[in-house]
Amino acid sequence: MKRIARVFPSQTSMTPDDSLAFINCPPPLLAMPEVDEVHISVTFTWDIPRAYWLAEQWLSVGVPVHVGGVAFGNPSGDFVPGLYVKKGAIITSRGCPNHCWFCSVPKREGGLRELPVQDGWNVLDDNLLACSDQHVKAVFEMLSRQPHPPKFTGGLEARILKTWHAEALRTLRPDKMYFAYDTADDYEPLVLAGKMMRDAGHTVTSHRTCCYVLIGYPGDTFQAAERRLIDTIRAGFMPFAMLYRDASGARDHDWARFQCEWLRGKIVGVKMHEYWGKEAAS
Repeated sequence: MKRIARVFPSQTSMTPDDSLAFINCPPPLLAMPEVDEVHISVTFTWDIPRAYWLAEQWLSVGVPVHVGGVAFGNPSGDFVPGLYVKKGAIITSRGCPNHCWFCSVPKREGGLRELPVQDGWNVLDDNLLACSDQHVKAVFEMLSRQPHPPKFTGGLEARILKTWHAEALRTLRPDKMYFAYDTADDYEPLVLAGKMMRDAGHTVTSHRTCCYVLIGYPGDTFQAAERRLIDTIRAGFMPFAMLYRDASGARDHDWARFQCEWLRGKIVGVKMHEYWGKEAAS
């Protein structure tokens, strides 16, 4: 098996942490492990210039150096556990049947493609619930025998949530589940999904049932964004503000500060308890 050094211009929560993973640095002068190849893995388009600089530095190792990753818009290949994401993170399908204006996945991956189900507990699929029932059941069965509670970090689409999904998720007792509220027409399905989850026994005020909420995109306002975040709570989900960034990676300072306010778990938790406490009392 090839020994591959993986170099990442930016670190995320999913970046591998083994001895052959390197974050935004040239090769170490001392104790460089023996490797057969070097892969510069680029997640964000704004990291591409840095990636090419890193590739030049790593040529000194004397082995082939490859630059790639989702930032270049090329279709992803088969999933290899632990190679470009940390141990426990898995991808069981590629692509998404939707064509959201802000999302590069359909352009990059094309249609939905199911992959072999491998062991892991943090599901990063672009749209797991869009897969066949047989595939989703196989993923749930795999998760039921893992040593850690499952997570659905990749996102679950409210519009296609089914009753048996909600009931199976209750049985699995995930540590985290993320749905998404990206555009206005996502809200009604989110409300219906929230009811379906509550009917299946999921706790409304739990920090386990979360929802990504896109904010700060062109034309958005702080007032409108706050309304969507509050509406997410009303739908039964803990909101997680996701700040829009274009290909340059630029972030508006005021929007970044607004996002930080909504990423503080205790503050959002208080807002959730306030709303659902009033609902229970009424």
